[in-house]
Amino acid sequence: MNKPPLILYTFLLSFLYTESQDYLEMINSEEFTVQEIQNAAKQYFEIRGTGRGTGYKSFKRWEYNAIRMQDENGFLKSSSFYINELERYNSEINNATPSSQTSLVSSWEQLGPTSWNQTSGWNPGVGRITSIAIDTNDTNHIIVGSPGGGVWKTTDGGVNWSALTDNLSNIYVYALTIDPVDSDIYYWGSSSGVIFKSTDAGATWNQLADTGYGTINKILINPSDTSKMFCSSRFQGIFKSTDGGVNWSLIHSDSSTGHDIEFKPGDYSVVYASGDRFFKSTDSGQSFSKIVNNVVTGTDLNSDAKMIGVSAANPDVVYLLEASGSVFGGFHKSTDGGDNFTKLDHTNKNYFGYSSAADDDRGQAPRDMDIIVNPNDVNDVHIAGILSWRSTDGGVNFNISSQWVPQDATNENIGYCHADIDIMIYQNNKIYVGSDGGIFVANAPLTVSNTYYTDLSAGLGIRQFYKIGISQTNPVIVTGGSQDNGTSVYRADGVWYDWLGADGMETFIDHSDPNVLYGTSQFGSLYKSTNQGQSGTDLPSPDNKQGDWITPFEQDPSDANTVYSGYDQIYKSTNGGQSWTAISQNFGSNANHLKIAPSNSDIMYAAVGSSLFKTTTGGGSIFENWPSLSGFSGNINSIAIHPTNPNKLAIATNSSQKIYVSTDGGTTWISKLYDLPNFAALALVWDTTYNEDILYLGMNYGVYYLRENTTSWVLYNTGLPNVKVNELEINFADKKIYAATYGRGLLRVDLFNPATTGLGEFDISDLDVSPNPSTGVFMLDWKLNKLVTIKIYDSLGKLVFYEKNRDLSRYPEIELRTPKGLYFLKVNTANSEITKKLIVK
Repeated sequence: MNKPPLILYTFLLSFLYTESQDYLEMINSEEFTVQEIQNAAKQYFEIRGTGRGTGYKSFKRWEYNAIRMQDENGFLKSSSFYINELERYNSEINNATPSSQTSLVSSWEQLGPTSWNQTSGWNPGVGRITSIAIDTNDTNHIIVGSPGGGVWKTTDGGVNWSALTDNLSNIYVYALTIDPVDSDIYYWGSSSGVIFKSTDAGATWNQLADTGYGTINKILINPSDTSKMFCSSRFQGIFKSTDGGVNWSLIHSDSSTGHDIEFKPGDYSVVYASGDRFFKSTDSGQSFSKIVNNVVTGTDLNSDAKMIGVSAANPDVVYLLEASGSVFGGFHKSTDGGDNFTKLDHTNKNYFGYSSAADDDRGQAPRDMDIIVNPNDVNDVHIAGILSWRSTDGGVNFNISSQWVPQDATNENIGYCHADIDIMIYQNNKIYVGSDGGIFVANAPLTVSNTYYTDLSAGLGIRQFYKIGISQTNPVIVTGGSQDNGTSVYRADGVWYDWLGADGMETFIDHSDPNVLYGTSQFGSLYKSTNQGQSGTDLPSPDNKQGDWITPFEQDPSDANTVYSGYDQIYKSTNGGQSWTAISQNFGSNANHLKIAPSNSDIMYAAVGSSLFKTTTGGGSIFENWPSLSGFSGNINSIAIHPTNPNKLAIATNSSQKIYVSTDGGTTWISKLYDLPNFAALALVWDTTYNEDILYLGMNYGVYYLRENTTSWVLYNTGLPNVKVNELEINFADKKIYAATYGRGLLRVDLFNPATTGLGEFDISDLDVSPNPSTGVFMLDWKLNKLVTIKIYDSLGKLVFYEKNRDLSRYPEIELRTPKGLYFLKVNTANSEITKKLIVK
């Protein structure tokens, strides 16, 4: 066989590498199926590799969520679809309500975590912060954004935080800014090219614009004329607006990516912008020129991601931080306002990796990549990737300023900052950093020490939980695995402790001893603690196999020493995970879900994609072929087995029917779609606490329940943010249901009790609304004298007014600046709700 020439081989390899890299653009385009994106990513990682810093882990996170969220045709629905569907569903519920209705409710309680306490974990944090905006007139006024956790606000410099976007249909935040003239005006950029605006300091929001697709990662406003705005969108480019963000146009056809925009300090007519190229405008953004290279030395600016640093101390100096793929690619300096650049020598350095010596080959650029410059000293330059670095000589040399493991930071006498830094801001002589663990501040950034960074995240409930496990005790103990921030345990004292690092996955508490915790990290690494997370040990993976992104891991309901795990086979251990025996055939792919019947551990169900397998002898140790079940369609997102009937089970799927129930062990199935909204069905659990079969469902918007022998799902979401619910579990000891959410941490609420559907002996006074009809200004009088939450919807289901913790005895007047028409008012206390129709004339 003749071999191709080496030059041809090299060309083909380069071609494949470039083509397969398009999987990232495919993700953001919304024009490809999940399977098509998976195929392109497979090609890319076959060449790139799958180790740390390759982007593989980030892709697997996306893939896990995408597989669960895709529709029956394999596509992901746009954010606009969910906005419309949520409003449609709100309208359907509201219009079915009488003109006035009072009812009892149970309000969800957020349990956090809102802070971290490291035990045996190695990279503790609260949750991911992708964006920060600070009021230029009041540095205590800060807003931060989290993907899945929404926008949060503090007015006391981070001592207290409040959530602003819990009732929106989109709480994925990647860019934030506060209007430099009117600090009550906020903007935030999301996925799908969407930009939102608030004119009342975050109380209510409206979608301002849709640039097409991609992720909006920066928004910049001209302080001298706030109608002039710029935004960058990865995989789309850099946009400008001249009408306050209503309409946007690309600034240059030569860049399909957008990363950064900066004004020249003191001169808003000069604008710098970067994507995979660098651009400059000298006419306030009306036109831009592409700066290709240094005309003196011929030093090229490569075609990769760039971030821009400028300083008021010397406005003519411009720094460019450049990537090369996912790692550090170069550092450039201009002394003539960005017309020419010189590349500084950082040969063999990688400032985007994990090493304090900058000598590894890892990185996550451009996701983890930023630069800031001291406004008072142009030579004081700070850059970040996974870690942060500082130069005091204008970028000639960089020294490490933070590490991602607290003990390492202490040993090196540098700051601790959670790994993966998305954003840095230099303001008021402080440096603010947003990372995968929260928001950190360097209060004295001129001196690096082991107290360099202070965590300001306490109070932010933004944890992205994948899975939880709960005890059957009162008070409850909960262990939860989350993205970026490992596995934490909520102990009986009500405090969270972090006991595993990496991405935390499936986890559970030994039902015979709540001191014993089991946990996993990505791809099926198994762990165990016998002292409630004070320390932990590794468990062997069965046959040294690698599991799914989230590997099933379950305990036998009757034998505490027997545990099961799911890889391409189902494995059983009778000694607490120390050794394993295969008890199923090889499925050809890794199992996604495994459930054991609580009342009969011989009966188990395992899901592999759209296939469901069953055994009736799973409690034994004999290898067998598990038969597959049919009669339903779609990939399986969740399995729930009835607490007392092992042959009664429900599955949540991505098919159009969403929910199926079988009462004969999976032989036949009945759709339970009924009147569910068209959201993604993600988590199921059965309850029989009050002598009635009730099926709970968690979706990407809301929790619902279905009572036995009924055909209508009931929304059960008072106090629950509009956040993705990844798992539901019930504690039968405290009679509460617990929700693991992907962005708002752990929440719980009392189980629905059919006996309390009426008002009974509860004395709930009527809410007086006057006048009604009104011109939009009316008074509320409710004799309960409790703090209330107020929501007002228009007839199409859009939320037009929202406020939490309002004291009606002091602030009874509401002013709606809305068109004439029909509106729906909902007023909630923690245990009661009243709904009234309003007429604005």
